[in-house]
Amino acid sequence: MKQRLVIITEIISPYRIPLFNALAQRGDLDVHVLFLAETDPGLREWRVYKDEIRFSHEVLPSWRKRVGSHNFLINAGMARALDRARPDVILCGGYNYLASWLSLFWALRQKIPFVLWSESVAQDLRPGLALFELLKSEFLRQCNGFVVPGRSAHEYLQSLRIKEENIFTAVNAVDNELFRQGSERARSTADGSRRELKLPQRYFLFVGRLVREKGVFELLSAYAGLEESLREEVGLVFVGDGDCRQKLEQLAREIVPGKVSFAGFVQRDQLPTYYALAEMLILPTYTDTWGLVVNEAMACGLPVIVSQAAGCAADLVTDDWNGRTVAARDESALRTAMRSLAADSALRAELGLNSRRRIAEYSAQNWCEGIARMISAVGRNFG
Repeated sequence: MKQRLVIITEIISPYRIPLFNALAQRGDLDVHVLFLAETDPGLREWRVYKDEIRFSHEVLPSWRKRVGSHNFLINAGMARALDRARPDVILCGGYNYLASWLSLFWALRQKIPFVLWSESVAQDLRPGLALFELLKSEFLRQCNGFVVPGRSAHEYLQSLRIKEENIFTAVNAVDNELFRQGSERARSTADGSRRELKLPQRYFLFVGRLVREKGVFELLSAYAGLEESLREEVGLVFVGDGDCRQKLEQLAREIVPGKVSFAGFVQRDQLPTYYALAEMLILPTYTDTWGLVVNEAMACGLPVIVSQAAGCAADLVTDDWNGRTVAARDESALRTAMRSLAADSALRAELGLNSRRRIAEYSAQNWCEGIARMISAVGRNFG
């Protein structure tokens, strides 16, 4: 008999749709997804790809309010939705919303397994307020299992004294084939794509929100410190938007010679072109639970330079095999890595090929296998 899995997650993210579609295609699972909201317009500009959804789902009524760095999301109808869904297992993405607690209480009353999908890592910048930490500890104590995307999240749970046998890995993934095919199309029409998007012939690439904690100022400063001859040949392209864009643009105008451009926010379907024509992706973040742009870049065959604070770094990046890792905020190390890779086209080609080899292991199908293993183990251990 099929196991009925209910997944609770915040919004209809384009990154998650391929994972849920793949899970719904399995013959041993009956999947239903409860979204707490359709999107988060105050923070994300993602298109909602409803036409791609191939799984049973429901969007709960919600009210959202953002106060400073705090995001309040209140939902109605969680208990009724769970009553209708009749899950055998609940997989909940996070513990910071009221809906997460309501679903936990529902599972405790119904005596069914409740599993936390946890991507938190030790480098998270969220303040460790005493009340918040107390609530988090109580939430974790009530969970029957934990799903993590990789080593950094696994180690974080171990630091909180979660038992090893209760932690299951389901690798973080994007639609690798979509990005691979998109990048190949873009390379086949490279000159026209560069003209259309006003891209330099050669460039370093950043993709993400233009906020300080993504390390964007260190990246711009590292670029400014490169030799003039290198800056004349290789530009720097920022894809994304955010509070720091205006200040970055102001500083970029002072870099002479230099080719710094700002593409603004780019939807998923156009991203492969930016990846395909770049020399490498750079993610110098101070804190990131994972960093799915690294998956995307690797699927497009790019070398990557990633800060060690990114949750994906321990799993996806091997120094001098498919890229480089650097310490967060270490501008000198970042500049050295940029200079080294920019100077060697043969090395970049080799690293990019290795990126594709590695990211093939981080697929929607492999994520599904991790979820299936979790359900089987939790079912055996529950009660």
